[in-house]
Amino acid sequence: AQHTSGTGSDPVVMNPFDGSGSPRHEEAADRGGSRCPWARFSSWLECVCVVTFDLELGQAIELVYPQDVKLTEKEKTSICYLSFPDSYSGCLGDTQFSFRLRQSVGRRASRFREDVYNRDAPVTLQTEVSHFFGYVYFRQVKDVSVKRGYFQKSLVLVSRLPYTHLFHSMLQIIAPEFFEKLEPCLEAVCNEIDQWPSPVPGLTLNLPLMGVVLQVRIPSKTDKPGGSPVRQTAQEDLLPAPTLLPTIHELDLFKCFQSVLIHLQILWELTLLGEPLVVMAPSPSVSSETVLALVSPLKFCCDFRPYFTIHDSEFREYTTKTQAPPNVVLGVTNPFFIKTFQNWPHVVRLGEIKMAGDLPKQVKVKKLSKLKTLDTKPGIYTAYKTFLHKDKILIKRLLKGIQRKRPSEVQSAILRRHLLELTQSFIIPLERYMASLMPLQRSVTPWKTPPQVRPFSQDEFMSTLDHTGPQLTSVLKGDWMGLYRKFFRSPNFDGWYRQRHKEMTQKLESLHLEVICDADLLGWTKDKSEVEIVDLILKLREKLVTRRQQLQVKDGVMDKLDAFIKSIISSLPEDLQTVLNTH
Repeated sequence: AQHTSGTGSDPVVMNPFDGSGSPRHEEAADRGGSRCPWARFSSWLECVCVVTFDLELGQAIELVYPQDVKLTEKEKTSICYLSFPDSYSGCLGDTQFSFRLRQSVGRRASRFREDVYNRDAPVTLQTEVSHFFGYVYFRQVKDVSVKRGYFQKSLVLVSRLPYTHLFHSMLQIIAPEFFEKLEPCLEAVCNEIDQWPSPVPGLTLNLPLMGVVLQVRIPSKTDKPGGSPVRQTAQEDLLPAPTLLPTIHELDLFKCFQSVLIHLQILWELTLLGEPLVVMAPSPSVSSETVLALVSPLKFCCDFRPYFTIHDSEFREYTTKTQAPPNVVLGVTNPFFIKTFQNWPHVVRLGEIKMAGDLPKQVKVKKLSKLKTLDTKPGIYTAYKTFLHKDKILIKRLLKGIQRKRPSEVQSAILRRHLLELTQSFIIPLERYMASLMPLQRSVTPWKTPPQVRPFSQDEFMSTLDHTGPQLTSVLKGDWMGLYRKFFRSPNFDGWYRQRHKEMTQKLESLHLEVICDADLLGWTKDKSEVEIVDLILKLREKLVTRRQQLQVKDGVMDKLDAFIKSIISSLPEDLQTVLNTH
């Protein structure tokens, strides 16, 4: 894809699906002193959109920045509809919420940087491959100068990263200023973000934004689960003093779940099993926060839409009556959906939070047949029976916390710890069994293809539970066996297994490279034919090229293999050397 490197709104000639959908590649960044335009920006955001309400056109994209970003018409339409609350929400003033949309087919991610980031990031924070997240700041205020009497505009950050808290914190800084000063302000912000360092798991970064410095730590997969929040690091006299964000992605779980505290067990199991679930909420903020909170403890491998509308391109696909509901979690606000989702097995209807004395009123579990009218009362409409008993101690602790006016962030921390420990108790026996399927290190030899991971046997796994089951780490009683059996049939098991299998196969490949590196390769080539030697060179080269980004090997292994390849090539006849050096 060619592009003219001009300024402002010079025309950009390019293939809309090249690289990450724009001519921005980190590989080219900083090379030879001239950095590729928007390379750093694109490691955080895909683009920034401004969506406005036009009397003739309805919702319309007014601006996309940087200007060289190519969104397809389908993506633009989706962003338009998902960036405004529907009329039922009656959101006056400022509203923030999130959405997730499917990317158009054919769009490729900028693989180079994402491979490295994804290798070190926790699975729940890896970049999206086929979806974008949209983080919205919507303003609706009375304005007599406008025909309909209202100013309605949304500022939307579009990203592949699930950094909900960071992006919404950024919007709180940018949006109020943007609504006053409009486009020039946006250009300045994007240029500022383009100076930021890329997100590297494990690092604490200072990110300057409109006179504020946000200090964030990017989580790493080596972090201890449920570890303590970020502590302020000693700074080299930064002015202004940085604003510390304790998290880039965590939500206020207590706020999300306060009316369903006594039913957390049902919601956790339904999400773990990837069951079809609809969350009906009074506003996009509540729907998106609740959906994102539900899918947070484990890498959720089904589709989820924090805010879903009837204009969504997947609306038909997801609401067809001719087949069983798909394994998705949808957040909706339009009461019309009650009719649409009558054949769905699980519907959570949330209302405005009502207090019963000083406690938030808890919704009830109700029969699906009650889900009929537009004024359906709040409740969890399902026939689902949990495999595990609810944790009464946790519920008492949280309700007591409300009476004692315990701060919401403390309540959220208790909830997050509970959900994490419950998820860990469930997953650790699977992890332990999976580790036992790894071939012994001594079976990895230089002259043979690396051995394969043994196949997963559900029966064999079940037989390990008596001694090493979840009862070692969880006090919850119930039918854990039944829960595992159902989990094996869910997309979440499939996704978890593929991810672990891939990691283990890469580990075997890394070990294989290290073993090759320690072997006497030159000695091996002495009595081999040229064909065998060339074959070895090509195989090693292919390993080096394709694996350099993905594999973590001991320092010096790659360089040693490079040197070895060069020395073998130099021992071959000249005509072969020429071919191999240009290959």
